Amino acid sequence: MKKFLLITTLLISTLAASAQKNTSESYIDKFKDDAIRIMHETGVPASIILGVAMHESGCGNSNIARNLNNQFGVKGGGTTVYYKHNKKVRSPYKQYDSVMDSFQDFARIMTERKQFSHLAEQLSHYDYLGWAKGIQHSGYCSSRKWAAQVLGIIQKYQLNSLDEKPADPTQLPQNAK
Repeated sequence: MKKFLLITTLLISTLAASAQKNTSESYIDKFKDDAIRIMHETGVPASIILGVAMHESGCGNSNIARNLNNQFGVKGGGTTVYYKHNKKVRSPYKQYDSVMDSFQDFARIMTERKQFSHLAEQLSHYDYLGWAKGIQHSGYCSSRKWAAQVLGIIQKYQLNSLDEKPADPTQLPQNAK
């Protein structure tokens, strides 16, 4: 009987844990290394990748983040279908195989789409403030408060510390000072 209760308790706690939502801290812990890796590959600040993802996906808790691994609200070329509670849901949002794929696609959009690519040419990965304002001004969102909201997340959780700004300002590129 004790063994049965132990197994039942473990099963219930495991199911409860898997049903819990991400917290801001757990989301950062889970994905900061991916964001840093992408920053080094593309020049898009890790703080921007994480801050925008946290803002757009509610720390990975939105329906499209959970069901499509889409952390940024990127729309796809067609209709994506997923199932929620045995109900078929059609979505215009792009589906990704993983959160990392979503992060990489966001960085690709920021560095390759004409609308945003000037940011990568003009800003270093130390200038999260310039990136947030530049993304907003380039038409990523319709809200006038978007950049301030993303910057609030970055500052609240000190995500800019992931951007690895050198202690010596003479090491910064000219446009990053």
